[in-house]
Amino acid sequence: MAKDSTPSRSTGSEGFTLIEIMVVIVILGILATLIIPRIMDRPDQARRTKATLDIQAIGQALDLYRLDNHRYPTTDQGLDALVKKPSVEPVPKQWRQNGYLAKLPKDPWDGAYVYMSPGMHGEYDLVSMGADAELGGEGNAADVESWNLSASQ
Repeated sequence: MAKDSTPSRSTGSEGFTLIEIMVVIVILGILATLIIPRIMDRPDQARRTKATLDIQAIGQALDLYRLDNHRYPTTDQGLDALVKKPSVEPVPKQWRQNGYLAKLPKDPWDGAYVYMSPGMHGEYDLVSMGADAELGGEGNAADVESWNLSASQ
């Protein structure tokens, strides 16, 4: 008796059918539409959180400056007074030799923090202008303000 020369087919070991691949692609598409919008918002949220933390740290350095010198730096002296001794009057007499900050941070959108003393909302105002680099704004472009930190937490 002669053997049949056609190869035998074992079931289920050749791979996936086109239908199975299409079902997996549809499921991945559905998952992507649900998950990606949530992930995409995280960088903006992280930037706002970093700006909040920076403002709090700068605020603590300003408070230390005030403890040593009995006043906050003026608007003209600016935040640079936390890094190097101001030469603009009133020159602080008790300025710390190493300063109050190693360096001034930039805000997460690569802008400078805006400092005013006296401020309109307290002894000083400290602001990150957000993604649009302009005062005001909404959503991701909204400012992060020292006097509103507790409301945004």
